[in-house]
Amino acid sequence: MIRLISLSLQRGPQRLLDQVELTVHPGQKMGLVGANGAGKSSLFALLQGQLQADTGECQIPSSWRIAHMQQEIVALQRSALDYVLDGHTELRRLQQQLEHTQEGTAVGLLHAQLDAIDGYTADTRARKLLAGLGFSAAEMDQQVQSFSGGWRMRLNLAQTLMCPSDLLLLDEPTNHLDLDAILWLEGWLQSYPGTLLLISHDRDFMDAVVDHIVHFERQKLVLYRGGYSAFERARAERMLQHQQAFEKQQTERAHMQDFIRRFKAKASKARQAQSRVKALERMQELAPAHFDSPFNFSFREADKISTPLLSLRDASLGHGEQAILKHVSLQLMPGARIALLGPNGAGKSTLIKTLAQELTLLAGEQNRGENLAIGYFAQHQLDALDIQASPLLHLQRIAPTEREQKLRDFLGGFDFRGDRCDEPVENFSGGEKARLALALIAWQNPNLLLMDEPTNHLDLEMRHALTQALQHFSGAVLLVSHDRHLLKNTVDDFYLVANGELTEFDAELDEYSRWLQEYRASSSSSSSSDEAEPVNVGDKVDRKAQRQAEAEVRKQLAPYRKRVEKLEEELSKAQQQLAEIELQLADNELYSSEQREVLKQLLAKQVKFKQQVDDIENQWLESMEQLEQLQLH
Repeated sequence: MIRLISLSLQRGPQRLLDQVELTVHPGQKMGLVGANGAGKSSLFALLQGQLQADTGECQIPSSWRIAHMQQEIVALQRSALDYVLDGHTELRRLQQQLEHTQEGTAVGLLHAQLDAIDGYTADTRARKLLAGLGFSAAEMDQQVQSFSGGWRMRLNLAQTLMCPSDLLLLDEPTNHLDLDAILWLEGWLQSYPGTLLLISHDRDFMDAVVDHIVHFERQKLVLYRGGYSAFERARAERMLQHQQAFEKQQTERAHMQDFIRRFKAKASKARQAQSRVKALERMQELAPAHFDSPFNFSFREADKISTPLLSLRDASLGHGEQAILKHVSLQLMPGARIALLGPNGAGKSTLIKTLAQELTLLAGEQNRGENLAIGYFAQHQLDALDIQASPLLHLQRIAPTEREQKLRDFLGGFDFRGDRCDEPVENFSGGEKARLALALIAWQNPNLLLMDEPTNHLDLEMRHALTQALQHFSGAVLLVSHDRHLLKNTVDDFYLVANGELTEFDAELDEYSRWLQEYRASSSSSSSSDEAEPVNVGDKVDRKAQRQAEAEVRKQLAPYRKRVEKLEEELSKAQQQLAEIELQLADNELYSSEQREVLKQLLAKQVKFKQQVDDIENQWLESMEQLEQLQLH
């Protein structure tokens, strides 16, 4: 287990942690939350031995293997697949030794060691990791240097997951992922058997993955049981005891009730709208948990509107002459709240860029209302900021006649206060640049917001503030985001971008995960069928006979696949039972003289389950070998 005992940590003049206590048991999954600069990443550095505690102790088993995601890539001329496999250092060590060993006994021993670490399935496992994170089969063989920065970060994540570990440290792993990849990563982490410490600004992701929250608050660590939503409720209850929190809640309650009153007039027609009202009422109860947030802003709104604001009719959209979406019809009315769903690369960003006139319509009609005022947010706009200019100067350029104090007050809602208003952007973090870009949009009185992943780089408090600002915004919103909490609390309708089309997704957001699984299965099946096509298109193929042959092969393989699946279930159950026993053995009180008999029984069970796990693993390996041999034939 990990134990922090009376630990204090200081970086330069700033005290991050002061006499903190924390115990992390094997197999626990903990989310780390707190303000930027509170010490979350510094704790990761401490656990890796990169920092030393100023006072107190940090105890961590010396035998534990620690995996942590790198922030940079050096091996640019490696293929993506090789780069991911490099994360398994023991695999690479054994492979290198095999290349330089010729003596028979030594070679046999090395092969046995490779088998013991599942080295022969490493290539397949690495490809599954890459596929889950959105890489196509062809991209897996491309050199790392051919990928953009965001996709290189996905490679770093895949390499980290490839590394066998007892402790996995993940710092913002979802920052460069789309919703599809996040859903896949959730499943992977849920089945991860080791100890997980996770820093994330995605509350739904944490709810799905972690079982405890550690809150960095005023140089202390406060442990909460459950996911982020449970933490938020527990903290809200505690904060309600403070008068400042109570007064803040009353103001927020008035805003919420006013919004719900206005919204309910239209809400009876849409199931999503009703759920949104419920979500708003829930957020009303949780307002005190965010009473000390440094963010408080709203979107200034246009005085005039058009009906519709913007529409597409039978439109083709794409880049250059290549159409990605065809026959698109869309009408954005005042008050519309739409989110775009769909697999990576299907055309969501293409649609938003076309509406923002960054891409030219390839065919069809686009009609724009006379009073249309678009507020457009996309990641590339962060790079378009003038790095030599301050936040105040950016705002003065678009509001040259406005009083300076009013501009400073407005920027204060985005946590640009005092000297920070006058500092050049070149020294800002990604989160600060994103906040400034949102501030510039919010000032310009839009009546249509086009937002492509607005929460990238934003921390939890800023995401909460953005959610509230969008709830109070009476204009139209078209949104692409991997933040499900933001979608659930600001959107009424979902549209699906897939297979070159834009269609309504007449279901709740939670059902998108099931749709995505079916889509992937269908795509995989189509891909396999395409690969089975004969190279010589002139040959005549008996499709019926081919399908019958394939069905016969599947029939022969079915018992072996069922055997493998059954063993996997048994192995998972045995590993879980072993983990429960080892968690009990981690209790220090168990080693007192009064608990001697209980300890003896638990140790006997530990031996039993360890042997059971080993036996099932051996059976599984044998079954996998049989299955692979049959597939080859």
